[in-house]
Amino acid sequence: MVSKNQTMPIVLRAASSEDLEQLLELEKQSFDYDRLSRRSFRHWLKSPTCVFIVAAQQQATSMLIQDQSSTDEVLGYGLVLMRKGTRLCRLYSIAVSKKAKGTGLGKRLLSELEKASVERGKLFMRLEVACDNEAAINLYTAFGYRSFGVYRNYYHNSVDALRMQKPIHQRLAQQRWASYPWYRQTTEFTCGPASLMMAMNNLNPEIKMNQSLELDLWRQATTIFMTSGHGGCHPIGLGIAAMERGFEAQVYVNKKDTLFLDGVRSEHKKNIMHAVEKRFKQRAKEIGLPVHYQAPSVQLIQAALSAGSGVLSLISTYQLDGKKSPHWVTITHVDENCLYFHDPDPDDTASEVDNQQIADCQHIPLGKEDFNSLSVFGKSKLRTAVIISRADK
Repeated sequence: MVSKNQTMPIVLRAASSEDLEQLLELEKQSFDYDRLSRRSFRHWLKSPTCVFIVAAQQQATSMLIQDQSSTDEVLGYGLVLMRKGTRLCRLYSIAVSKKAKGTGLGKRLLSELEKASVERGKLFMRLEVACDNEAAINLYTAFGYRSFGVYRNYYHNSVDALRMQKPIHQRLAQQRWASYPWYRQTTEFTCGPASLMMAMNNLNPEIKMNQSLELDLWRQATTIFMTSGHGGCHPIGLGIAAMERGFEAQVYVNKKDTLFLDGVRSEHKKNIMHAVEKRFKQRAKEIGLPVHYQAPSVQLIQAALSAGSGVLSLISTYQLDGKKSPHWVTITHVDENCLYFHDPDPDDTASEVDNQQIADCQHIPLGKEDFNSLSVFGKSKLRTAVIISRADK
């Protein structure tokens, strides 16, 4: 038996053409301007390039379940547009009826939209929200969205729009995987040691990640000179540092010439870097460090992780921050679509980082097809990685 007044559960389902009139009414209730038109709704209801879901509640009209007939009352909707040719999607519109305010329905809708977008192969969700819409901004912030810009006079009443983004695949992936240690580099030139420490600590938690070890590793692995400032770390140097701390290591690099000479104009610096390169190779031969002169592939990295090894990869930061700098990261996982990496440098201008910034630097998703464009540095197209494993395996 079901009472007429009994509240039926709210279900999330794909929007259909039968919902059109209620969607228009909900749009009218929710927004005073910039509303979706009937024509727009009709377009998106038929479009294969969006995720369009509604929150619907059945209205019971009979005392007997078997004789029950009902109609859906639309209490909310969410619309996400898929951006062709990219891993981006955009939260185009989301609305909850006044009747359902305060029930958590907005959170349910947003979670379902993110899940559905990930299933469509998207990595990042973007959105715009009015700068004076404090409730919506709080919701998005609580869900892990971070602001990255402002559109001036974006809305009809000249209100600015705050642009926000979230790595949606990253968050869902973190829920599935065991934790992987993360360490923030303490200098602008120790991304290599920080990445190596994360991999070593993951293999052996007795390895303590601290600045003392970070600087020791840097002194051992540095090239001495880079394009400017202090020297970065050489892959063979990092491999040597790992082996001399009880790990097995292998180095993959697609160049036999001296590395990191791009942009170095001083002949004196070049000569020093040639000497350092020669000594690294001599030391690698002395301790039996294998150096493979081939580019590390996604398949190689995936096989290494599956075998329980740690992987460091050199990337170019140009696609991340516009700076043409080599940068070491730790690869944490690989799945059917993406590689994920820990970045030891959350923000080179911040003296402190909050929990959200730390989370943003962990398990950063990178599409497999995008790996080749990110894991290359300089005019010489350098590709290199260091694989380490426990010596007792």
